[in-house]
Amino acid sequence: MVDKAEDTGTLWRQYRRTNDQAIRDRLILTYAPLVKYVAGRLGSGLPAHVDEGDLVSYGLLGLIGAIERFDPDRDIKFETYAIARIKGSIIDELRAMDWVPRSVRARARDIERAIGALEAKLGRAPTDEEIAAKLEVSQEELDDSLSEISRSSIAALDELWTVQGSSGDTVALIDTIEDEHGPQPASALDQAEMKEMIADAISRLPEREKLVITLYYYEELTLREIGEVLGVTESRVSQLHTKAILRLKARLAGTPARAALGK
Repeated sequence: MVDKAEDTGTLWRQYRRTNDQAIRDRLILTYAPLVKYVAGRLGSGLPAHVDEGDLVSYGLLGLIGAIERFDPDRDIKFETYAIARIKGSIIDELRAMDWVPRSVRARARDIERAIGALEAKLGRAPTDEEIAAKLEVSQEELDDSLSEISRSSIAALDELWTVQGSSGDTVALIDTIEDEHGPQPASALDQAEMKEMIADAISRLPEREKLVITLYYYEELTLREIGEVLGVTESRVSQLHTKAILRLKARLAGTPARAALGK
């Protein structure tokens, strides 16, 4: 029986040596489950009319691009590299469709700005009551807004891990790792510094929001599973997740990380 890892390594070496399209197709089949995985996770938070099959198609383009551009000699696993590009491809296509209503985008910006202003004034994370008062809405209206934003949100925390390329295209942070044989980016964040800033911002979230972020992004639990852990509904977890993302964006406002994000 041929060892799968060894067989994959052989495919990569053959592909890099020959650029044979038949070998590329075999690599696509080998890593196709990554596309299904990423599409499923992104699709779980999208409106019902967004077809998962379409997400898979968008993600497949990202996988093909990842295979064609990946350098096996770089000190990074292909799966890590590919997932970032698959996500980026799906998100780019959804953004091009521009299906998120402008009113929802405007509400997200209003809440984010309110959180930022309150944090600067209070020196701590504001409560829901304080955010609602700042926005001059009721607690119920704030919750409704968070729910609507969460149903429309596609990029979530992944947006915090992207930077703006010199051409204006959004690229995965992983693509800014130095490639001595390729063009040098005009501007790039140091990856360790970026991670440190975001980790610090996450550590200062309210406990329940920090737990949601940890369970969703690091433990890879679904919103329903997180709800079972916290003893709340899936919709409430979705609200907590959206609020945490808006807090993180507000907290990173004005930092080098946020400037690179073009936010």
